[in-house]
Amino acid sequence: MTINKQYTQLQFKDHPFKSTFYQENPWELRPFPPNSEELAAAQLFSFRLPRSWSHWLNGTDGGDPLLRQVVPDGQELLETAGFSTDPLQESLYQPLPGVIHKYQGRILIRVSHTCAIHCRYCFRRHANPNDIPGNANSWERVFEYIAAQTSLREVIFSGGDPLMLSDQKLAFLAQRFDQIPHLRRLRLHSRMPVVAPERISVEFINLFTSLRLAPVVLVLQVNHANELNALALQAIQRLVESGFLLFNQSVLLRGINDRVEILETLCEALIKARVTPYYLHLLDPVAGAAHFEVTEKTAIALMEQLKARLPGYALPRLVRDLPGRTAKQHIGLGE
Repeated sequence: MTINKQYTQLQFKDHPFKSTFYQENPWELRPFPPNSEELAAAQLFSFRLPRSWSHWLNGTDGGDPLLRQVVPDGQELLETAGFSTDPLQESLYQPLPGVIHKYQGRILIRVSHTCAIHCRYCFRRHANPNDIPGNANSWERVFEYIAAQTSLREVIFSGGDPLMLSDQKLAFLAQRFDQIPHLRRLRLHSRMPVVAPERISVEFINLFTSLRLAPVVLVLQVNHANELNALALQAIQRLVESGFLLFNQSVLLRGINDRVEILETLCEALIKARVTPYYLHLLDPVAGAAHFEVTEKTAIALMEQLKARLPGYALPRLVRDLPGRTAKQHIGLGE
């Protein structure tokens, strides 16, 4: 792969908070124009991508695994039985806007609605952008709720992507939760270290390593080894060496990572980067993403092959989220 020299060293600036940071025309990434169905899909769920990450895409290859994750596809318009706009029925578990209290001992907060990258298979692609704590009063209610729930041990920052917030806003939230005595851990779910590695600044590192709740758990989402480019690996190295605990959860996606060789290469690359391959998710049945679905039978067969190739510590757990369940369903493999 030819690397543009402009992007071979991390520039630790606030780029993700500037509109010029983003590539917002997907059709510039490939040499042919969109058809009417693709244009309609882009209207239904907008395209967004960091400009720096676009340099790692191969626009001349329609099957490029990075390109297929982000470019609108006419298949998103198809209605498929069993696929809905709220596949996990998260609204049933929200005591407050943006607060999802589904699992024992843990609570998830959608601290941001925006992302640096719009993944076409995102299970929150239809989420209400206003369904987050939107002002000081709503955040005070969140703090009060969590302080009163003494069985909670972990707070999870999700979104959107929590790293779309500035360090100043993240510091305010993290330090408030740091003062709640029954909390033991803080977890961040983010694609930013991979798709916008320049976001991992010295200030960001210092903020989270200074907390009582450190070491902070950071869960990445990497679906293909091609995402682990030189800049992403620099950001990951900086996080690991600063004491963050890094895990990865991938989504099993048809035509992107549904071959055992691809999954093996990904897991090996993650282990080399000191990231634990934790979960391999079956696709959440969100409307507009059915063309990415891999059947459970195929997923189990892939995992059986993967188990024969990797040591246990490098093997992710095959799981799915189901509405109404208070834990992920682990899909078992044979002995």
